[in-house]
Amino acid sequence: MQAFKESILQLITETSTNLPADVRKAIKKSRELENAGTRSALALSTICDNIQMAEENVSPICQDTGMPTFKIKVPVGANQIEMSKAIREAIVEATQKGILRPNSVDSLTGENSGNNLGEGVPVIHYEQWEKDEVEVRLILKGGGCENKNIQYSLPCELEGLGRAGRDLDGIRKCILHSVYQAQGQGCSAGFIGVGIGGDRTTGYELAKKQLFRHLDDTNPNPKLAELEEYILEKANTLSIGTMGFGGEVTLLGCKIGAMHRIPASFYVSVAYNCWAFRRQGVTIDPKTGKITRWLYQSDEKVDLQVKEENDAGSAENTRTVELHTPITEEQVRQLKVGDIVIINGPIYTGRDAIHKHLMDHDAPVDLNGGVIYHCGPVMLKDQDGNWHVKAAGPTTSIREEPYQGDIIKKFGIRAIIGKGGMGKKTLQALKEHGAVYLNAIGGAAQYYADCITSVDGVDFMEFGVPEAMWHLQVKGFAAIVTMDAHGNSLHEDVDKTSLEKLAELKDPVF
Repeated sequence: MQAFKESILQLITETSTNLPADVRKAIKKSRELENAGTRSALALSTICDNIQMAEENVSPICQDTGMPTFKIKVPVGANQIEMSKAIREAIVEATQKGILRPNSVDSLTGENSGNNLGEGVPVIHYEQWEKDEVEVRLILKGGGCENKNIQYSLPCELEGLGRAGRDLDGIRKCILHSVYQAQGQGCSAGFIGVGIGGDRTTGYELAKKQLFRHLDDTNPNPKLAELEEYILEKANTLSIGTMGFGGEVTLLGCKIGAMHRIPASFYVSVAYNCWAFRRQGVTIDPKTGKITRWLYQSDEKVDLQVKEENDAGSAENTRTVELHTPITEEQVRQLKVGDIVIINGPIYTGRDAIHKHLMDHDAPVDLNGGVIYHCGPVMLKDQDGNWHVKAAGPTTSIREEPYQGDIIKKFGIRAIIGKGGMGKKTLQALKEHGAVYLNAIGGAAQYYADCITSVDGVDFMEFGVPEAMWHLQVKGFAAIVTMDAHGNSLHEDVDKTSLEKLAELKDPVF
């Protein structure tokens, strides 16, 4: 079991820090297809740099290492109790090493266990088979893309597409709508797994199971194979693009499975996964506990670099503005959607717990003219008690919509950094009080960690590492203005355009 634990630790490390070959190929293809000099092209360039940095640093590709979900096939007679114990030990060790972020939170108390263990965590599914080997597959699916999962109950009415009936064309409409509704909040360009049928629970389980398939496989059901190809083609006409910036590539993969249902229920369940598609698998010798084969690795080295012309130039209609915190209202009012902003100086992280707390309490630091970064970093403390950043990409901002406008007004905040954009209440507050929303590249946790020069302090550690307020010094921290102080929102513009393009796909196909 000690060797088995070490094998699982190796699997966790590889999954968190190194994307499999089929995912790399899909990302490289998207980079080749994207128009040179666009915001999406620049975002893809950053993503590729981040992938390389994560592999070299053996650090998380994305700071949100998600809910570890294992799918395991075992020979008859395998001791699943002891295997589960070894898996949990490996999870704890991976957390201590900064390979996983402590993500297990008590739903009633809000307390973070600190070691990624808890009721129902990690998720482990066992299945017996007749082979004399153990197959372990692992997926690390972060909260940003998990929150864009969606389930449809047919028949239903869909925005832009009209009625979706209980037939293949209704299924088609649901899947297209699932891509549209994710926009940039799920860190597009993304991947989807689809489950047709079942009940509400098994439908989602089937959808997530599809994410374990190789991207270049062919569905054994001809109708589903045709539908997979259709969705991949048409979803990329929606012009949502990388990070929701607009562009040519919105979806990188689509896998669909179907199961029986009861007459009264007809569900289409969609599991959305971000570009940081972290899933790996191994076979293990049950006698030695050692890895015998990797399931998603390839002897072919996938070079993510492309011809220089694909990245040539700067993003369309943009300029670069360098700012040092604290920022003045005058500086903010001069910014407009599309500007690239380079931040230097102190910034402060703040997620769900911090925003809720600040609504009714004073801040522990002076936030006037300051920057709040929607981020839950991976942090490690050294022997001298100093904190170091292992990964620090942005989290999805829309969760803070109920609070953000009030907090901007209360504390005089000038910039919010996050991903996926925010809503009308925040947009109004930006305009009224003089602030901007800066969209960082979701999942680029190594790229942004490299911009952090020091950790100057931390408040509210009782909320757990991801939810604490970290005091960070940054240099060369780049993000794009997607909501400005003049009432303009790139996110609203892309949503409107993509809805119009979605409506063009309304007519029946199958």
